[in-house]
Amino acid sequence: MKQFASRLRRIGVVANPDKPGAEALTRRVAAALERAGRRVAFDAATARLVGAKATPANSLATLAGQTDLLLVLGGDGTMLRAAREVAGSSTPLLGINLGNLGFLTAVSPEQLTSALRKLWEGRFELEERSLLEAEVRQRSSTATILALNDVVLARGQASRLIELGVEVNGELLTRYRCDGLIASSPTGSTAYSLAAGGAIVGPDAEVLMLTPICPHTLSIRPVVINLRARVDVTLVSDRLTASVTADGQQQMELAPGDRVTIRRSERTVQLVRLAGSSFYATLRHKFGWSGGNV
Repeated sequence: MKQFASRLRRIGVVANPDKPGAEALTRRVAAALERAGRRVAFDAATARLVGAKATPANSLATLAGQTDLLLVLGGDGTMLRAAREVAGSSTPLLGINLGNLGFLTAVSPEQLTSALRKLWEGRFELEERSLLEAEVRQRSSTATILALNDVVLARGQASRLIELGVEVNGELLTRYRCDGLIASSPTGSTAYSLAAGGAIVGPDAEVLMLTPICPHTLSIRPVVINLRARVDVTLVSDRLTASVTADGQQQMELAPGDRVTIRRSERTVQLVRLAGSSFYATLRHKFGWSGGNV
C-alpha cells in the first residue's frame, strides 16, 4: 500500500466529545499529523472540542470527501456512526480506541505513534466491509436505514414475547416467538449477536446471521444464510408493539403488520488494518484466549 500511503496528505479527525480524554487525545493526534506534514481537518463537533480555527466540515460525509483518511477517536459506537455516515465513500477509516472492548477501533492511544508510522510507510491493508440495509414498510410510510453491525427487531416495553414471521428469498423460514431477532453482518458477529448465542464469523465471510433473542422454542437456533439473501420480517403480533434498530443507534417503532426487509447494501466502507494486526489476533487479545492446553 505504499503508493496509496503517499497520497495520505489530508487527514480528517473525528472524535466523540463525550469520551473521557477525547480532547487531550484529539490535540495529540492533530499535533502528530501536523509534525508529519499532513493537513488536518475536523467535523464540527471535533472542531468545537479543541477550539479549531479552521472552518469544519458540516457532516462526516463532507469531511470524507475532503480528505484521504479519517481517524475516528472513540469507541465502537463512534466507528459505527462514522461508517454509516460515510458509507459508499472510498475514504478509509482507522479507529483509535477511547472505549472499552473495541473491535472496530483497532489502535489504542498508546499505539498512536507506531500506528501513524505504519500509515506513512504503507504498512497496512484496506478491508472492505459490507453494510446491511433495512427497508421499513409501515401503513403510511417507507424508510430505509443502514447498519454496519446489525439490524435488530425487539419487543416493546411490555414483558411479553412478540411473534415475527420470517421469510428468506420469499420462502417461509419460521415464525419466531421471542424477545426479538438480530440480523447481523459478518462485522457485527462479535456484537449483540454473540451475546445472544450467535457464532463468531470472520469479517470476510459472505454470510448473514439470524440470531433469535430468547426464543420460546428450545429447538430454535441461529441460522446462517448467504449475505446476498433477502430477509423479510413481519410483526405478526396483533396487540404488541416492537422496534427496529440499526447498530443500536437508529430506532423506529413498529406496529402490528409492519414489515422490514433486510438485505446487503450496495454501499460499503473501507477500514484500515495495520501490519501486525488481524481479526484473529484481536479475538485472542480481547477475549483473553490463551491458546494453550487446559
